[in-house]
Amino acid sequence: MERIGNVWLWAGFSGLVLVALMVDLVLMRHGGAHKVTFKEAAWWSLGWVALALAFNAALWWYLGQTAGPDEARRVGLEFLTGYLVEKALAVDNIFVFLMLMTYFAVPEVQRQRVLVIGILLAIVLRAVLIFAGAALLAQFHWMLYVFGAFLLLTGVKMWFAAGQEPDLEKNPVLRWLTAHVPFVRRYHGGALWLGSGCRRKFTPLFIVLVMIGITDVIFAVDSIPAIFAITTDPFIVLTSNVFAVLGLRAMFFLLAGMAERFHLLPYGLAVVLVFIGTKMLLIDMYKIPVLWSLAAVAVILASTVALSLARPVKPHPAGPGC
Repeated sequence: MERIGNVWLWAGFSGLVLVALMVDLVLMRHGGAHKVTFKEAAWWSLGWVALALAFNAALWWYLGQTAGPDEARRVGLEFLTGYLVEKALAVDNIFVFLMLMTYFAVPEVQRQRVLVIGILLAIVLRAVLIFAGAALLAQFHWMLYVFGAFLLLTGVKMWFAAGQEPDLEKNPVLRWLTAHVPFVRRYHGGALWLGSGCRRKFTPLFIVLVMIGITDVIFAVDSIPAIFAITTDPFIVLTSNVFAVLGLRAMFFLLAGMAERFHLLPYGLAVVLVFIGTKMLLIDMYKIPVLWSLAAVAVILASTVALSLARPVKPHPAGPGC
């Protein structure tokens, strides 16, 4: 397994992420909880993308000086491809977050807090799963075929599930929580619970956070094998994942209310997963060049978005008047 990470690269990446999170949290809290505007979300989204591209450029320059231009080019393309795949999968994650917050009628001013906690959970979960996956692949090469088959089946399942609205009323985890966890029906600011000890009751905000944490686990299990199809280097896998996740909060507010405009995106994500799963299954017979993978993913996603905008969802006809 190829590894480019050394002490200095890991330290630099960790420091950059910590500073970025601190700046994001400080600026987010400036002026207290508030509703994020489209303009604010757009600027933050551009900022996170620019930070990821700047990191990729810095990594390319560093490896060009220490490992040669060929290695720098390979790593740069692998990071960019992984980042694009994880960013695309994160969009689907965002739409699930939006569905949860709409279902529980989370107040606009509290959505930032929920998203920040969800993002921090996602980073931790991905780090754990990435190092576990890297350890498995280092010991058992055949795990690549397991990951590939999993992605292939996930892509097929996503294709047939696209366009169907999930029924939260039938979600087993939510049903268990509402049946066994004592909670109040109203929000109380940013409080997660009221009272203490056996008299403690949880607010809907607590239920939302639990559901988002579970969603993070599900999406991490789906997305980690996808990045291992592009590269098995833990440093590239983790950095591309983390940079994709860091922009989730801003992207949520940017895409909120636009889910229907990208109604064909799940089909594109399904095709991407099938492509990546097939690539992983064929890795010992033919290794698809990273540049081809990047081009294929970009074309699939761009085509899906363009078709979504060109063929918007037709509004449902209004019912008969009284």
